[in-house]
Amino acid sequence: MNLPENLKYSKDHEWIRVEGDVAYVGITDFAQSELGDIVYVDVDTVDKQIAQNDVFGTVEAVKTVSDLFSPVSGTVLELNEKLDASPELVNSDPYGDGWIVKIAIEDASELESLLSAADYSELIGQ
Repeated sequence: MNLPENLKYSKDHEWIRVEGDVAYVGITDFAQSELGDIVYVDVDTVDKQIAQNDVFGTVEAVKTVSDLFSPVSGTVLELNEKLDASPELVNSDPYGDGWIVKIAIEDASELESLLSAADYSELIGQ
């Protein structure tokens, strides 16, 4: 199971990579493997303010639809446009080209409530 040490993780299986005051958010390798083949990513919160743990979109796999929860409060700046044509990037490269949204971080102190790679690994039993 791939769990990059430089990322933070939520109990809802999202990862976050912080660059300045902007966060890239996606779902973990564990989450994508549990969901199976991702066929569609739906985010209708671009340019909207969301709170930590709010739903910002969904990922649709062949057999299920799963909500996406924001690891931090802020404004959704952008949806990864590559996912329109290639939602399977969430499966093949969850921490790279498979990122889902960029969020302008409102309260950096919320990052402290997120899990380290080791803590997330323990949560999923890896």
